[in-house]
Amino acid sequence: MSSRLLLALLALTALSGCGDEPAKPTAIPPPPPGAAFPAPAPGVAATPVAPADTQPPPKLEIVEAEFNESERSRDPFRSFAETFREETKGAAKSQREVVLSKFAIDELRLIGIVTRAEPAKAMLVDPGGTGYVVQRGQFVGKADVVQAAGRTGASYEINWRVDRIRDGDIVLIREDPQNPDVPSATRVIPLRPEGTDVAGK
Repeated sequence: MSSRLLLALLALTALSGCGDEPAKPTAIPPPPPGAAFPAPAPGVAATPVAPADTQPPPKLEIVEAEFNESERSRDPFRSFAETFREETKGAAKSQREVVLSKFAIDELRLIGIVTRAEPAKAMLVDPGGTGYVVQRGQFVGKADVVQAAGRTGASYEINWRVDRIRDGDIVLIREDPQNPDVPSATRVIPLRPEGTDVAGK
C-alpha cells in the first residue's frame, strides 16, 4: 500500500512542476542601444551616468602586411584573366626531340658527312665546339614560335628538320603544320671541315 501512496505523491509532484505560466524575470533588462535617457528634473544638474559593467573594447593592432596581396590572401576583385592569357602565349613548348635546340641554324657548322652508311649521317658543331651527329628526319636548331591568328589562338613552335644529307651539304626544311598551304622553307648548310673559316665571319 505504501508503494501506491509513494507513486501517487510522485505523480502529483511532477504535475505541479508543469505549470502553464512562464517564469517572470526578476532583473530589469538594460535599455536598448541608442535609447534616450529620461530628462532630468528641473533644477537638478544633469550628471552623465555610465553603465558600470561596460568596458572599452580592446585596442586592435592592425599590421600593414595583412593588407598586402599574397598567395594566401588574394584580392577577390582582381581579374587574373590577363595573367593566364599571357602564360598560355609564352608557354609554347616543343613536344618533339630537337638536337641543338639552344642554337640558331646560323650558329651551327657542318664539319663531317658520312654517306656510305645507311642512314647517312652528318656532324654539326655548336659555337662551343661540341659536335652532334644527325640523320635524316631529325629536328635541329632553335625553334621559331608562331603566333596563331586571332587574339585567342595559342602560339606553337616550328623546327628545322634534316631533309637530305648530300655529299657536300645538308638540306633542312621547315614546315608549318597549321598552314599546310604555305610552302616549306628550305636552308642548306655547306660542309666546312674543321679549321676552315668563311670570309667575313
